[in-house]
Amino acid sequence: MALDRWIALVLLSICLLYGYTAWLTMDANLAPFMQRKPIWPSTFPKVLSIFGIVLSLIILLGLEKAEQTVGEIDYRKLHEYKLGQAILILGLMVVYAICLRPIGFLGSTTAFLVLGSFILGERKWLVMFTVSLLTAGIIWYLVQEVLGIFLRPLPFFLGN
Repeated sequence: MALDRWIALVLLSICLLYGYTAWLTMDANLAPFMQRKPIWPSTFPKVLSIFGIVLSLIILLGLEKAEQTVGEIDYRKLHEYKLGQAILILGLMVVYAICLRPIGFLGSTTAFLVLGSFILGERKWLVMFTVSLLTAGIIWYLVQEVLGIFLRPLPFFLGN
């Protein structure tokens, strides 16, 4: 079995476990007033698990295969791929998750987007900062004001 199918099998098992958690365990402890709402805290995880399961099955069954084989991953040549960038991005994600509370959503998200785009090869600093600030601000506004979920926008020492 090809490397992409092994990865799809692992992702399928993760999505099945995630879906089990979202469908059967997350809604058990909801408050009564939350049970009457059209969107529950488990709605997005349910949708994500369904998409993950469908996409993993598409790869496992080979439905995405076309006539060309140019883009296939050869596990014997992994050293030729940009693994350094992937590892740096994964490390940056961990640092982002750790920095969310002390630095705040706006600062940590902006820094994550700027550093992530730098790792991926973007060198236009004005564009990186502008897009990152706008994206972080829009996401914060949508989550905080539209959805009503509290996100600490600034570092903890600057207050609420």
